[in-house]
Amino acid sequence: MRVLVVEPGKRPVEQEIDGSLESMQAIVGGTIQAIYPFEDYVALICNDEGKLTFLPMNRMLWEQNDVVCGTFFLCRALPNEANFTSLTDDEVEQYKQRFEKTERFMRIGSTLVVMQER
Repeated sequence: MRVLVVEPGKRPVEQEIDGSLESMQAIVGGTIQAIYPFEDYVALICNDEGKLTFLPMNRMLWEQNDVVCGTFFLCRALPNEANFTSLTDDEVEQYKQRFEKTERFMRIGSTLVVMQER
């Protein structure tokens, strides 16, 4: 399965995995959670306990005003299907560009400041 892996402080990397639960858990470092923050059929798979275990903040999801903590990956998820599948060429390119710039986070009181590399 062709996925796009996004680690904190790094640019996205295309990777082939076997699609097993174990291979997905290995990428995120624990139990997985699928979220669907985009308008297309792309799922963001992250560590289910990333925020609770204080994994490093990775990328801001501006559409949801939320931060993904820890390493995550993107794959294709079609409606009404139980399995995840490979990203298309267009999706790989689209999401490489979307997450190309790394982000740094800083808390000032109760405010979270997000700085994106140029």
